[in-house]
Amino acid sequence: MSARILHVSDLHVGASDDPVLEHALGTLIERTTPGLVVASGDLTHRGRGDEHERAAAFLHGLGVDVLAVPGNHDIPHAFPARFASPWREFEARWQTVEPTYQTPELHVVGVNSVRPWRHQSGGVSDRQLERAEARLRDATDGALRVVVLHHQLIGAPWRSRKRPVARRNHVLARLVDSGAELILGGHIHQGAVAERHEFEVMVDHARGVVVSIAPGLGQPRPNRRGEARGCVLYRADERTLTAETYIWRADDWGLTAVRTFPRGREPLVVESH
Repeated sequence: MSARILHVSDLHVGASDDPVLEHALGTLIERTTPGLVVASGDLTHRGRGDEHERAAAFLHGLGVDVLAVPGNHDIPHAFPARFASPWREFEARWQTVEPTYQTPELHVVGVNSVRPWRHQSGGVSDRQLERAEARLRDATDGALRVVVLHHQLIGAPWRSRKRPVARRNHVLARLVDSGAELILGGHIHQGAVAERHEFEVMVDHARGVVVSIAPGLGQPRPNRRGEARGCVLYRADERTLTAETYIWRADDWGLTAVRTFPRGREPLVVESH
């Protein structure tokens, strides 16, 4: 069994769009051959219909299956639509704000963490967590179980005023207990990857869980130091999960970091030198 996911986030279509981006991402897909592209929100900048149309055309035009969840920029910026019909434009292109993707190798569950009354911070209700848990139970034995939401569940390596999803510890614990092996987010425009044993004291042989935030894919904001531009490829086999971070370097992709984690309950083998 092997699975490959390309994780992009924060395209912000409608804000300083880069015409090179579509060709560049297509080139990376040709190199890495993912089976699925996951887009973890902020596909648009102001949530307008024309922005959603362009973002969806871009992602669907990549020639790979796509699973997308909304970000806080994907709902209308203006009132009253922000509260009266926040998901209309997104659902018109993606059918649902909480999609599921299932193959023998992959089982991906989308969770909508956007709250119209909170521009930056998001939340996940207990009802949503119960729904995600039920969907994760439907995974094929051995399939990589993935949860995708927009708001981050781990901190940024560079200072950020963007707070993580509300009740972060509760949400993370429920997703881990529900069987998630890989939890994906965006929002902070910075890459961050951690395995649960790196931030949680384990009292027994707990299985591995990786939490990952993709860098932003859209143009960094002017004079905004601390915002990367790139994406993450995940490769999984029966024993390991590898995260490869690719950063756009003006004219080509640079493989910047490779981290490998154990799946299941056994740690990686320590190599002797």
